[in-house]
Amino acid sequence: MSDPKFIPFHVPSIGEEEIQEVVDTLRSGWLTTGERTARFERDFKAYTGAQHALAVNSCTAALHLALAALDIGPGDEVITTPITFCATVNTILHVGATPVLADILPDGNIDPASIAARITPRTRAIIPVHLAGLPCDMEAIWRLARQHGLRVIEDAAHAAGTRYRGASLGCERGGFRSDAVAWSFYATKNITTGEGGMVTTDDAALAARMKVLCLHGISKDAWNRYAENGSWFYQVLEEGFKYNLSDVQSAIGIHQLKKIDRFAEARRAIAERYTRRFRDLEEVETPPAGEPGEHSWHLYILRLRLDRLGIDRNRFIEELKRRRIGASVHFIPIPLHPYFAPWADLPHNQCPRALAFYERIVSLPLFPDMTMEQADTVAAAVEEIVAANRTRPVADVVGAR
Repeated sequence: MSDPKFIPFHVPSIGEEEIQEVVDTLRSGWLTTGERTARFERDFKAYTGAQHALAVNSCTAALHLALAALDIGPGDEVITTPITFCATVNTILHVGATPVLADILPDGNIDPASIAARITPRTRAIIPVHLAGLPCDMEAIWRLARQHGLRVIEDAAHAAGTRYRGASLGCERGGFRSDAVAWSFYATKNITTGEGGMVTTDDAALAARMKVLCLHGISKDAWNRYAENGSWFYQVLEEGFKYNLSDVQSAIGIHQLKKIDRFAEARRAIAERYTRRFRDLEEVETPPAGEPGEHSWHLYILRLRLDRLGIDRNRFIEELKRRRIGASVHFIPIPLHPYFAPWADLPHNQCPRALAFYERIVSLPLFPDMTMEQADTVAAAVEEIVAANRTRPVADVVGAR
């Protein structure tokens, strides 16, 4: 039995609308990719302003499709951040390319200057990751890409609802735009389909190729083949994958998307509450909010000032757990995973700022249905842990200001 007083790291917000749409889908007799998935794609395209949207079964699939459709492969290098989930790097390896790691800025996002230092004649693409929902410095990244003839694929797994310079991610600004944007609808994301993702682009040819690659490389959708007026005939145009999203999942996504702005506002309110509570604590740093209205607050990543605390990050999380509060870490840097270490720990992939960042970060509970009472309980626990483990008396801290 679950502890009613435990505050989890995340709880998905699922309403009766999603439940009824799933039930209707199950009763319709059509469960795989079909009309509801097409509707979800249309709605997401309209929300983001993209010319094309393709629903897939994960953000990992979206990244893989974009890389494959852009013909990035053996002999090519792709620059990304070490502060990301392993899927970002795995997809680069899937196409046979070589991942190259660029260090981060203090906000946790990839540093354009570090990207510039990593570019070689073999570099083909950049994959920036919008950590926690805070947009990267895309203008600087786009300028580098144009200067060196590189592709840009945005990893927006955290960033449904994020804005950049007043528009959705991927939209053209000042003559610049990304080739593709990969989105996640995993269970903990800003909107969810349980498992799922989307890839958006303004490039019609790229969209068409990703669509073919998405479903075994065949020439038409399954629901067109099996519909009343469909044809059984199809052709395999190239080697493809099994990355399509089902109508059961899209049934959830249709209604989640309608709530995305409300979810973002709820997340923002919790984040602001945390920041107000922590602003006078000398032992922690609050995450940057970015420009007003841009951050979608997928995560609230607190930074510990370990030089002012007598415990490390791992013990801090244990203390939260002892107080019945769930927390996490985003992310374990790529070089620290045994499988990636042989190449990620090479001299040209050294990212000391990322490794230092990792040692002091804690992701606190944050979800749309979280109450202010729960947020205050989390904040009080953080304050209590800090008070019990600070290395300088409060009077010294105040006097040092």
